[in-house]
Amino acid sequence: MAWGEFALAFLAFFLTHSVPIRPPVRPWLVTRLGHAGFGLAYSALSLGVLAWLIGAAGRAPYLPLWPWAPWQTHLVLTVMGPVCLILAFAIARPNPFSFGGAGNARFDPARPGLVRLTRHPLLAALALWAGAHLLVNGDLAHAMLFGTFAGFALLGMRLIDRRRQREMGAAWSRLDAARRSSLPRPMSWPGVGLRLLLGVGLYAGLLWLHPWLIGVNPLL
Repeated sequence: MAWGEFALAFLAFFLTHSVPIRPPVRPWLVTRLGHAGFGLAYSALSLGVLAWLIGAAGRAPYLPLWPWAPWQTHLVLTVMGPVCLILAFAIARPNPFSFGGAGNARFDPARPGLVRLTRHPLLAALALWAGAHLLVNGDLAHAMLFGTFAGFALLGMRLIDRRRQREMGAAWSRLDAARRSSLPRPMSWPGVGLRLLLGVGLYAGLLWLHPWLIGVNPLL
């Protein structure tokens, strides 16, 4: 039964991350919810199903694949710092190359921010998060969970590049060359400070919530 819940949660995760964004489903939902409403509803649904999937992995039968060592936890705690900062500096920023960009028409290739380093900062954060947690969770269910997420993030970068190149045409190559030739200069230093505080707060919040949401205290 526990494996059945894990399989069902996996199926629900892929359905909720593919069906709502496909035509004609997405235009139908956006018409009724608005762009902001669709974004909020989709984010809430995604987080809810993700929480269920992680919980189902923890309830699945434990089949060890490799042993745990204390250094693995230290590595995860270290990697999660950059992950939180990437999220803080990437969310709600213009990014015409990837998904989730806000106000992409305002993207300035002379001030690309994190997009100077990667076209897909959110997927890069997902890959780092999944890879670090894959290392520290050496059982079959969690290896399937985090391995799938890491592969999804890395493959997603290539798939989105291909799709956006088709959609944008020659503009994609021009913007990509421009963003790589620019320094990651901030739009404003107060904005940098605010996002830095947001990243630190996110890291602290995840540490505090981890025992309640996941059932494991990463500091012990």
